[in-house]
Amino acid sequence: MKTRQFLATALAAAAALSFAAPAVQAQGNYKSEYRMSLVLGTAFPWGKGGEIWANKVRERTQGRINIKLYPGVSLVQGDQTREFSALRQGVIDMAVGSTLNWSPQIKELNLFSLPFLMPDYAAADALTQGEPGKRLFARLEKAGVVPLAWGENGYREISNSKHAIKTPADMKGLKIRVVGSPLFVDTFSALGANPTQMSWADAQPAMASGAVDGQENPVAVYQAAKLNTVGQKYLTLWGYINDPLIFVVNKDIWASWSKADQDIVRQAAIEAGQEEIAIARKGMIEADKPLVKELSANGVTVTELSAAEREAFVKATRPVYDKWKQQVGADLVTAAEKAIAGRKQ
Repeated sequence: MKTRQFLATALAAAAALSFAAPAVQAQGNYKSEYRMSLVLGTAFPWGKGGEIWANKVRERTQGRINIKLYPGVSLVQGDQTREFSALRQGVIDMAVGSTLNWSPQIKELNLFSLPFLMPDYAAADALTQGEPGKRLFARLEKAGVVPLAWGENGYREISNSKHAIKTPADMKGLKIRVVGSPLFVDTFSALGANPTQMSWADAQPAMASGAVDGQENPVAVYQAAKLNTVGQKYLTLWGYINDPLIFVVNKDIWASWSKADQDIVRQAAIEAGQEEIAIARKGMIEADKPLVKELSANGVTVTELSAAEREAFVKATRPVYDKWKQQVGADLVTAAEKAIAGRKQ
């Protein structure tokens, strides 16, 4: 009798262990640290978004998922255009990445770089939060990563060290630093500039030395990087493209987490994205644009284009838009144009 009771107890214990094993095993697969790649650090809205995401995840998983930030795309030696490939290969575990930097691998992401597609923030939201955004997330999933949420670097404005830019003619001959995307080369070449591709790490020294005359980035980046101190005394608000960010996890890392932790990471990404967008737009969405006032107070000549002046740039870059519409995918671009036309102001 005692033998039977012992066997029954042993079997029950074994059964209990067998049910617990997957959970224990899943927990055992967790890494002590997850590497998050960022181009910009926490002094910038971009890096701040990554920090907010990491903190929320660490707190809500009670430390099971501990994320370390790697700004300056240091995991790929500062080469922004290699970030997506490294993410897919597992060199990078997580990222808050730019559609611009990932567009060489995912051509559809060039949608956001079509010159003058998005006239305002409502247009940008219509793309990321609407049907085009869903299509792009599906495309990224097909490419082998897990996209979770949208963020935003912001509208990219142009600065230079030579003179104010008000017309396409003012661009002629200017050496402008651009990211490593053929679409950017086409856009700035169409405006008569000399686009020079280089990483952000190399850009500031190049501006300081005069190797390049100008650059294009959101005002928040211009301000945080103090580009006025490296000769960038002229800034033109032309809003030619918006630069969305995407919160992404490597698919194998994602699969190693429990469903409960996946839900936590996803929700944290969505919230961090919303908070990051608010930070990126701060100082630019108010009627008096306090961020612009701050720049003017620091001796920067800020030029805001009128509708007619902006239209001259639209016309000058229209051939580039038409060429790249086909390369991005005419169906996707048409869907984006419809989403923008129907946006809520």
